[in-house]
Amino acid sequence: MKRRDFLQKGAMALAASTALSHDLFAAKKKGELVGVQLYSVRADMQKDPMGTLKKVAEMGYKNVEHANYVNRKFYGYSATEFKKILDDLGLKMPSGHTVMGKQHWDEAKGDFTDLWKQTVEDAAICGQQYVISPWLDVSLRKDMDSLKRFMDVFNKSGELCQKSGMKYGYHNHDFEFSLKLNAIPVYDLILQNTDPKLVIQQLDIGNMYGGGGRAADLLKRYPGRFESMHVKDEIAVTGANEKYESAVLGTGIINVKEIIDMGRKSGGTTHFIIEQESYQGKAPLDSIKEDLVIINKWGYK
Repeated sequence: MKRRDFLQKGAMALAASTALSHDLFAAKKKGELVGVQLYSVRADMQKDPMGTLKKVAEMGYKNVEHANYVNRKFYGYSATEFKKILDDLGLKMPSGHTVMGKQHWDEAKGDFTDLWKQTVEDAAICGQQYVISPWLDVSLRKDMDSLKRFMDVFNKSGELCQKSGMKYGYHNHDFEFSLKLNAIPVYDLILQNTDPKLVIQQLDIGNMYGGGGRAADLLKRYPGRFESMHVKDEIAVTGANEKYESAVLGTGIINVKEIIDMGRKSGGTTHFIIEQESYQGKAPLDSIKEDLVIINKWGYK
């Protein structure tokens, strides 16, 4: 065999093995799912929740994440009623967003108030795996001591959720990266002061961008910590309060596929939840339909 042929065949073999290795790393994990955060279609859900959920299911979505739990009701329905609506449409709700704040923790008793206990109870009725808080009030992040005390509450919420077979989680925005306490970004403090066995992180790869956070950096520094991810792309905007807004996947400045592949490979991510909050003139339902087609093409279903 001539040296040139030998090198060519060797290069081909290496390329094949590299491709195989990549396929193995990108292989779907046990429990992996794709869903949509219903805040993406918030106006539609407010007008016609049942009709909107039907359209979401017809697009091919199998999982949804709620963003409306008020007075023990999801979009106006009790937990039992909402679970039946989802079941009838072939939908599951593996996670949901409910802000946990001071009103949910009784410091004098060292226990959660009925308000939070009911939140966890209703989440379990709906079949959730994760109870996720998507905000941290300013009063809870004014100094290091305040933050650490509430991270202890986060851990206790994890223990409470575990009793119902669920996990507690936190979802970031941008302030966690722009705000620092004792020169340490708040998000690092959250990760460092919560027990990974009790508190999971739902990494919103778009929200963080304006605050200086970068998903790839976090996935490298905290492997295995991000069981859930908000899959989102961002575009730069001018003349608005925010520097960036979300857009259809693959059309913005975030290398979304690279990030979700990293999450699948080393971030511990199994829940990939699409969220789009701005639409550049498109209908929200049309936007999330495009998002689903794109993420499916990337090998996530």
